[in-house]
Amino acid sequence: MRSMTGYGSGSAGSEGTTVSVEMKTVNNRFLDVHLRMPSSLQAFESALKKQVSGSLTRGRVDVSIQMERTSEITYEVNKELIAGYLASFREIGEEFSLSGEADIATIAKLPGVLTAKELAADGMLDQLLAEAVGSAIERLQEMRANEGGSLYDELALRLDNIERHLGPIESESANVSEEYFKKLSKRIGELLEKAEARTEIDEGRLAQEVAYLADRSDISEEITRLRAHISHFRTIMDEESEVGKRLDFLTQELNREANTITSKTANLIVKENALAIKSEIEKIREQVQNIE
Repeated sequence: MRSMTGYGSGSAGSEGTTVSVEMKTVNNRFLDVHLRMPSSLQAFESALKKQVSGSLTRGRVDVSIQMERTSEITYEVNKELIAGYLASFREIGEEFSLSGEADIATIAKLPGVLTAKELAADGMLDQLLAEAVGSAIERLQEMRANEGGSLYDELALRLDNIERHLGPIESESANVSEEYFKKLSKRIGELLEKAEARTEIDEGRLAQEVAYLADRSDISEEITRLRAHISHFRTIMDEESEVGKRLDFLTQELNREANTITSKTANLIVKENALAIKSEIEKIREQVQNIE
């Protein structure tokens, strides 16, 4: 189990060229890769994103790539592009009655005018990028795994707390029907007294009503499902593959059962422990959002 939060860096160098990569990840429902790199490396964007997506499955990934070249660099001049720029400059001057000429320094700064020959011909550059990104991913995954270990311990503690609160609920669940019988009998007696009636209570009908209410207020199924969800939750936590989405779904199911228990009975012990369980589930929900 891994966290979606992490940081990793890597670098690779050869023949006067050094590539440095920094990679940071945060929570996100899906995998969302963002690359920041020199325009001269844009041709490698697709391959780099494929490399990242091959190792990560969820989270926003911010990748920053820097390249430093210490060897002598010669540039290729794009004459056709320069001619196009100059023609556009003349057209602007004529259209808006502007004077002046673009100097060499200005033209050289325009996008695409100069291209480093070594960069275009350097067959090792893609290997350097792959190596640096791979190293950053490896360190990132180490940090995410360490964070995942802490999340595992936190979730295990919360599940233990839920099971601890389930004990009193299970013990009290047997008293729910009896409580309803007493409450209903008392209420009927009070109504008859107010009406000053001497009508005898139909014990058979009363028993039917109590059975109906007891069935609706029975929380044994919710307790059973809660225990099953907790067991399934622990099983998924021990898996190595992507588990975050499944744990998020199970957290919703845990919360659904806790809500049902709370709404089905007025028993104070049950309600108190059910509310405590809901509190633990909310803490689980917060942690699960950070799991890959």
